[in-house]
Formats: sequence, structure tokens, C-alpha cells
Amino acid sequence: GRPSPSQGRIDAMGHGYVTLVSADGFEFVVDEEAACVSKMIKSMMTSSGGFSERSSNKITFPEISGKILEKVCQYFYYKLQYTDSREAIPEFKVPPELALELLMASNYLDC
Repeated sequence: GRPSPSQGRIDAMGHGYVTLVSADGFEFVVDEEAACVSKMIKSMMTSSGGFSERSSNKITFPEISGKILEKVCQYFYYKLQYTDSREAIPEFKVPPELALELLMASNYLDC
């Protein structure tokens, strides 16, 4: 469904956005649909549990660095683009030096 204005930023097309903030202060504004690839973020954004993130549409991750959160955001869009795709799915490239941190972040975010 279409998010209501009280749920945060909405563009001219009616799409909602969420801001993800890394431990080192980098902010990534991503489409709410893409961010909800993460089951943890989806739960925070859709539950009626009173998460402050739901009203501010801003989520801070004190354990995730900017370089890792950037790669996570890229994965959200990759996953969104290729879910149910009938074409060959290209490899999602992960630099070896980021692999362990990225694995821990994806485990935490449940994506």
C-alpha cells in the first residue's frame, strides 16, 4: 500500500523513503520498499510497537560502518531488482575485505 504522510518522507510519486545512518554518521536515503528487504527494518517500519524509527523514518545502526551500510543498501536494490526475475541473475560482488563485516551486518538485519 501507499504510505501515509505521517510515515515519513514521500516523493512526488507517493513513494516512501527511510534514512539509514551508519555508526560513523553516513546517511543513506533509500526507498522504503528496498529497505524492507531487511526483515528487521520491515518489522520496525510496519509494527505498531511504537518504534521511534517508524515516525522519524530514520534508523541508526551504531554497529555498522558507512562502507558496510553502503554495500547493504546496494544489496537491498539488487535483491529487489532480481527477486522473481526470469533473466540470468548477475553475481552480487563483495570485496573480500568486506565479507566478514557484511556477513555480520546481513545476519543482524536479517536479509
